[in-house]
Parts: sequence; structure tokens; C-alpha cells
Amino acid sequence: MDGPGFTASLVAGGVAGASVDLILFPLDTIKTRLQSPQGFNKAGGFRGIYAGVPSTAVGSFPNAAMFFLTYEYVKCLLHTDSASHFRPVKHMLAASAGEVIPFSLVQFPLWESLKALWSWQRGHVVDSWQSAVCGAFAGGFAAAVTTPLDVAKTRIMLAKAGSSTAVGNVLSAMHAVWRAQGLAGLFAGVFPRMAAIGMGGFIFLGAYDQTRSLLLEVGRKSP
Repeated sequence: MDGPGFTASLVAGGVAGASVDLILFPLDTIKTRLQSPQGFNKAGGFRGIYAGVPSTAVGSFPNAAMFFLTYEYVKCLLHTDSASHFRPVKHMLAASAGEVIPFSLVQFPLWESLKALWSWQRGHVVDSWQSAVCGAFAGGFAAAVTTPLDVAKTRIMLAKAGSSTAVGNVLSAMHAVWRAQGLAGLFAGVFPRMAAIGMGGFIFLGAYDQTRSLLLEVGRKSP
């Protein structure tokens, strides 16, 4: 990856990360309270859902910048022919290099695959808004299939010190939720999560593509 590509990925990633946190942080707070074993109202309801938004946005800029820089760099290292069946694997590896979480392993290969399919159908590379739409679908799908893991993480975070759940075993936490609440418990908050992350995918990946394209275009026009 050349110098302009390096800078564009770094800055665009930071802008995308800050943008999505500023807009969607309150929805994530609501989702967490819906998943709380105390219940939504006792966990705080709609009170203070904007608390901590500025600091979160500032902190997400460098994290998102480094994620996308790593993602694009690994994609370059693992460059394969566009028709290769190994492209999803390349994107999974690139995403895991940037951030090793199951969500990214689902979202990014799906995002890239949807963009490739849409580009093939239209006969040219997708525009930024189309990339954003692909990001929304990929984010919503990844959000749905990883909700049980998110519920388990939330229960572990909110567990009382010394309890069996507080130990941090995700599978045990999921099993406890299953025994107590069944499938509905494992997928508690799935629709707000899908809405938030689907919107987040639209903003995050759309803002990234748009900002990166603009920066690369400016770089090409510069002497």
C-alpha cells in the first residue's frame, strides 16, 4: 500500500469510527439495558443514554483508524485475483488481523462479497452510498447471528462479583441464559441490536468508503 493509500485508510477509518459512535452510542446503551438481568427500567431505562458520548467518539478515532489501516494492509499482502474463491477467506483474515472478534469475521467478508456482487451486476465499482447499503445488510446479519455471544458478554459484565457468571466463561453464561429464559433470552435485544449495528454499518462503512475515496482523489490531483 502506497503513501496516499496509507494516509487515506488511516484518516477515513478514524472519521468513520467517530461518526458512528456520535450517532449510535445511545442505541447501544438502550440495547445493553434491554439485556440486563435487572430489566430495562431498573437498569436505567432512557435516563442518561447520551452520557459518555464525546469521550467514546474521541477514543474510537484512533482505534478505527488502526483497524482499517491493518485491514487494508493485510488485504494488499493477501492480494488475490478478483474471481478467486478465496476472497472471503482473505477478508476474514484481514478483519481478524484488525480486530479478533466473531462479529468482524462475519461482517467484513459479507460486506466485501455484497459489494463485489453489486459491482458485477452493475458493471462498475459500487458508489459509496451503495457500499453503505451493503454495510448495513452485513452489519444487521452479523448482529443477529452473534447476539447470543453479546448477551453472554453483557451478563458477565453485569454479574455480581464472586458469582459463577462473573468468572467470564462465555459458554457457561450462554447455558445459564438458555436454562433460565430459553431462546428468547439468548436473543434478547436482537432487534435493537440489528437496527443499531445495521445503521452503524451504513454510517461506518459508507463514511469510510466516501472519505477514503475523497482523500485518494485529492491525492491524485495534488502535484
